Amino acid sequence: MAVKLLNKIAVVTGGTRGIGAAIAKELFDLGANVYITGTKKNYVSPEEFQYLHADFNIQNELTALTEKMSDMKIDILINNAGINKIGPILELEVADFVKVQSVNVTAPFMFCQAVLPHMRDSKWGRIVNISSIWGKISKAHRAPYSASKFAIDGLTAAISAEVAVDNVLVNSVAPGFVDTELTRSILGDDGINELIATVPARRIGNPQEIATFVAWLASPDNTYISGQNIAIDGGFTRV
Repeated sequence: MAVKLLNKIAVVTGGTRGIGAAIAKELFDLGANVYITGTKKNYVSPEEFQYLHADFNIQNELTALTEKMSDMKIDILINNAGINKIGPILELEVADFVKVQSVNVTAPFMFCQAVLPHMRDSKWGRIVNISSIWGKISKAHRAPYSASKFAIDGLTAAISAEVAVDNVLVNSVAPGFVDTELTRSILGDDGINELIATVPARRIGNPQEIATFVAWLASPDNTYISGQNIAIDGGFTRV
C-alpha cells in the first residue's frame, strides 16, 4: 500500500460517521496522522485516529478547537462537518439560518485561518471543503443549507486565489446522493429507489467514492488543481 501521506498531519471535521469517516480512513490508509473532530468519541477507533471533541454550535468549544489547530502544524484540512435545516422559507426562524451558516461556513473559515500560516510557511498544504450538489443547484425548502454550500464554494475560490502561489491547493467537492446510514434512515428503500431514477448513472454513490477522490485532491499527486468545485454525483447536476 502506498504511504504517500506519511508524516502528514490531517484533520477531518465531522469524521466520525458517513462520508467523513470514509475520508478519515482513506487518509489513514495512505499514511497520514489523522485527527477527527466530532461529538461522539465512541464512534472513533483509537488505534487509527486521534479525537478532538468539539460541538461547533458552542462558541467556546469552536474557539478552543480553532486555537488548538493553530498550534498543530496541520498539512491537510478536510472541512466535512455540516448540518441542515429543511423547511419552507416563511416557516424558518432567523436563528435556524444563522446556525446552519455558523457550522457550515463560519467554522471552516476559522479553521482555514488557523491552518494556513503553517501551510504557507512550509510551502505545502491541501484543503478540501465538502460542499454539496445543493451548492450548484437548489430546490424548495433548502434555503439555509443551499445558501451555506454556495458560500463555501465561494470561500474556496477566494482562499485559493490567495494561497495557491504557496503550493497550498484549496478545492471543494460536491457529493450528490450518497448511500450512508443517515440517508437510509431518512429515506428508506423506497425513497432511495426514487432518487436512483433521477440520477443518470442509475445508482447513488457510496462514501468510499467520495473519500478516494478527496484523498487524491489532498495528496502530493494533486499538483495543479485549485479553486475548483467538483461534483461527484453520477451526472445529476448535468441533466
